[in-house]
Amino acid sequence: MWNDLQRSGIGNIGHVNHPRSASAHAPALLKPILDEAIRGFIEASPGSLIELADQYGSPLNIVLPQMLNQNVQAFRRVLQAHRVRHAIYYGAKVNKSQALVRAAVECGIGVDVSSLHEMRDALRAGAKMPDLCATGPAKTSEFHAELLAGPALISVDSAEELSDLIESSATIAPSSRPRLLLRYRPDASEASRFGMGKEDMLSCLQQLARMKDRFTFEGFHFHLSGYAVETRVQALHELLPLMETASGLGLRPRIIDIGGGMPVRYVDSDDYDAFLQYQCKEHYRNAKVPESFYPYGNRLDASAWLDGLLASPCTATQSVAAWLNDNDLILALEPGRSLADQAAISVFRITRVKQLAGGGHAIFVEGSSFSACETWFNSEFLVDPILISAAEGNDATQAGPVQAYIAGHSCLDDDVITNRLLAFEREPRAGDLLIYANTAGYQMDLLENEFHRHPMPRRIVLTIDAAGRQHISPDD
Repeated sequence: MWNDLQRSGIGNIGHVNHPRSASAHAPALLKPILDEAIRGFIEASPGSLIELADQYGSPLNIVLPQMLNQNVQAFRRVLQAHRVRHAIYYGAKVNKSQALVRAAVECGIGVDVSSLHEMRDALRAGAKMPDLCATGPAKTSEFHAELLAGPALISVDSAEELSDLIESSATIAPSSRPRLLLRYRPDASEASRFGMGKEDMLSCLQQLARMKDRFTFEGFHFHLSGYAVETRVQALHELLPLMETASGLGLRPRIIDIGGGMPVRYVDSDDYDAFLQYQCKEHYRNAKVPESFYPYGNRLDASAWLDGLLASPCTATQSVAAWLNDNDLILALEPGRSLADQAAISVFRITRVKQLAGGGHAIFVEGSSFSACETWFNSEFLVDPILISAAEGNDATQAGPVQAYIAGHSCLDDDVITNRLLAFEREPRAGDLLIYANTAGYQMDLLENEFHRHPMPRRIVLTIDAAGRQHISPDD
């Protein structure tokens, strides 16, 4: 399907009306899972991507907001099947795309904000203050002030933060009742700096019980690292006595916010397991196998994960869903990465291919490891790029296959997109593109900067209407 694809017009794509000749070549090892709309966009005319890189620069992030809506609907189907009342908050921190925040607002979910700037972006996108959930341990006094005046839902990370809110609310919102969650630190996260242990939780509950006329206690929040259903169920077990304590103090919890951690499947699970089994240091340009990776080949997608959580035993006689329903509780979710599943691709233009002394190659691209951040965490983005060859058809003068790593354009030796040596069936050339799929989740712009005075990478929005026509607009 991928080799020497036919080149046809792809509809209305901004100013791109006459796409160049080009061909797309699929990777052989860890092929990206692609939504059919994205696959169709790439297959229909690879040359249009070259023209978009010419027009907007490289690296270029192409955002697809409709994917967020699809992901929201998939979550809703699971929650409705279990008849669970719910509140979904899109994590604005997942990337800097305003189009995705706007998509979240348009499909009727809230926005999880962790800074004054994220909050203001959400408001500009059309969100209302009551639909915001403010999380994070380091909220500033200015951020608190606007949240209290909103009022937004505030997740209180510490006893110290509650004290700050009590003091601020007396002058900022004397006639309103700010809505608060208390963030619990589960036993499995005892060393974490986030959330509160049981003693601080009890102290905060007692303070809120004495201040029912000033604050509305909404419930409990936790957020765990990793993607195990079992740790979330255990955290819910640990909250049961705190629920009873709150009720005994005359407080009525309405919300249990379990944070995020819903997995995304980037590549085929069997391919991923085989890669992990057979990888060795010779597969990396620095001869180092990273100690950990995101689980790119998850066996479960986010919807199946959520279904499994809701069906898990919570008490001796009740599933998680039954316990939530029997206690008339709203399940809140903050699934940042999984709501952005398939919502962006990133385009890197190749500037030079250099043969190295050892026989391999370094492919230099416009962009840097700041534009694809996993190597900064001593890991790798284990999704192979799609090569878009600027020259149409088979070129007899083009060598192949070749093995290469992807290097950034800075003067830093460790500025690499991937340390992993990638196999290309034909040698990439200057002017070709590398397309990384599914980069919206903490990948495309987490560390971007203007090193060497290079401008910040651009984002553009790709929308696809019911007739399959595509349109490009800026995402500024």
